[in-house]
Amino acid sequence: MSVPRLRVYQGPAILSYGFRPFFLLGSIYAGAMIPVWLGIFEGKLQLPTSFIPRDWHVHEMLFGYVAAIVGGFLLTAIPNWTGQLPLQGTPLAVLVTTWVAGRIAVFLSASIGWVAACTIDAAFLALLAGAAAREIISGRKWSNLPVVAIVTLFGAGNVAFHIEAHVNGFAEYSTRFAVALVIMLVALIGGRIVPSFTRNWLARQRPGRLPAPFGRFDTITIMASAIALAGWIAAPSAKATSVGLIAAGSLHMIRLARWAGYRTVPDRLVLILHLAYAFIPVGYLLAALAAFDVVPSSAGIHAWTAGAVGSMTLAVMTRATLGHTGHTLKASIGTQCLYTAVIAAALMRICASVSPEYMQVLLAAAGIGWTFAFLGFAVLYGRTLCSPRLA
Repeated sequence: MSVPRLRVYQGPAILSYGFRPFFLLGSIYAGAMIPVWLGIFEGKLQLPTSFIPRDWHVHEMLFGYVAAIVGGFLLTAIPNWTGQLPLQGTPLAVLVTTWVAGRIAVFLSASIGWVAACTIDAAFLALLAGAAAREIISGRKWSNLPVVAIVTLFGAGNVAFHIEAHVNGFAEYSTRFAVALVIMLVALIGGRIVPSFTRNWLARQRPGRLPAPFGRFDTITIMASAIALAGWIAAPSAKATSVGLIAAGSLHMIRLARWAGYRTVPDRLVLILHLAYAFIPVGYLLAALAAFDVVPSSAGIHAWTAGAVGSMTLAVMTRATLGHTGHTLKASIGTQCLYTAVIAAALMRICASVSPEYMQVLLAAAGIGWTFAFLGFAVLYGRTLCSPRLA
């Protein structure tokens, strides 16, 4: 007999599945955080955090927003992988509360001390890794255990960020480590879902060329990416690193071309996945150019973070929310506006890095686009996330 997807649950709908609270809170946090960061950047705001302003911004984007979305994604995907029942009710509320506590602790870290802030903040990813490991081991789906390793590494990177920021006054290596790990995660998961969703849609709608299946080329691309990113973490300005980055970026461009994305224009839910993934090779190539002092290092970093991570997480949140709440998998006009806003925001943020004379205007425009995209998601999908699944 198949395992029932949901146990009898009588509590609030938002605590019935992991994607619901984490997608909602994560999107609100991402949208609200950027205007605060711009106020800090312009010298109009100060926060009671022990991090320097730049590190607070980086940390909360990676270990605040991204961690929430990773949590929502895994708590939704793992039951599908293992056949186990999803985390619901009180256990899920504990995880959500722990994530919120981490955001408050980091915000008030100058008052409570960096050790206390680190301890409270680190608890979420530790609990998430533990919950994921328990479900995967219980379901005997050993092939999914690498996910636990990635979450554990991400949690270790979070602790390292706190330590490095305290010891050195700013977090340099741990920032690059966290960015690299997130990009590897997007490449791994994106490498599965982008061609899969593309194939499913094309097979129904547009017979013809289909995406190449995962194979040796994808494995080579992932290995080359890991090597290039390891070099970038250790020595981002080394010429040997730039060669590795160019090679990895080129492989990702070929990988993306093999997925027949140009055929998905009519389905925006699929097209956005291809557009989001395209920022990965762009990030590699910009990071390589930064090693030659052609562009600032922030150009490549924001291609990866604002571009690949921002666009891909928004794409996954919209698709997963529609699918898991019983709605039709179709991007409404409002959803397409969110996609346009996040891509425009990423492009303007990259341009702000390479055009210092227009930086203030471009940063403001990028901030507006990003805030519109993520607060817009909360507005458009908030009611759906808080309501029971459609019959």
